[in-house]
Amino acid sequence: MIPLAANAQPATDPATDLGRPAAVSDAADYLIGPGDILQIFVWKNPDLSVEAPVRPDGRITTPLVQDIQAQGRRPTELAANLQRSLSNYIQEPVVTVVVKGFAAPGNSAAVRVIGAAVTPKTVPYRAGLTALDVLIDVGGLTMFANGNGAKLLRRENGAYQSYPLRLKDLVRSGDLKANVNLMPGDIIRIPERMF
Repeated sequence: MIPLAANAQPATDPATDLGRPAAVSDAADYLIGPGDILQIFVWKNPDLSVEAPVRPDGRITTPLVQDIQAQGRRPTELAANLQRSLSNYIQEPVVTVVVKGFAAPGNSAAVRVIGAAVTPKTVPYRAGLTALDVLIDVGGLTMFANGNGAKLLRRENGAYQSYPLRLKDLVRSGDLKANVNLMPGDIIRIPERMF
């Protein structure tokens, strides 16, 4: 059995447990970080309203405003900075910044998929991310994958623990009991079948 995060509440069905991070005590104190997805609204200027991911360098790019620092700023601070920059191009811009997707804090804000996935890669973590979500993102299992021999590697108390995953059952049979909630920093290792 895969343990819940320290701040998660146990659920009756592990497939529906979202493993949500602890809520921010005051939303006004939220600081934007790398991996967050920002929705930028510029009133009466739909061409300037975009969704922008915060890059690893902490910056975002929007129409007319290239490479503005977002990391470490509150959404209202970033909106004010964007307003100042856009005022060079449009009259009295009104900008709103909404954090649409939250990345987990720290450098381990991703789930890594290695081995016999169609496209092994790093998938950005978001609250409620499951094994099925990640499998869809990586394009599924290759024809040589041993999906039921997959392992979830999770760092706990300074060491990696290994948990079995039944990805073939999840994908091919639709067994939602095999769909587990993932945490930032998890690694999914998918071996190849032995012939």
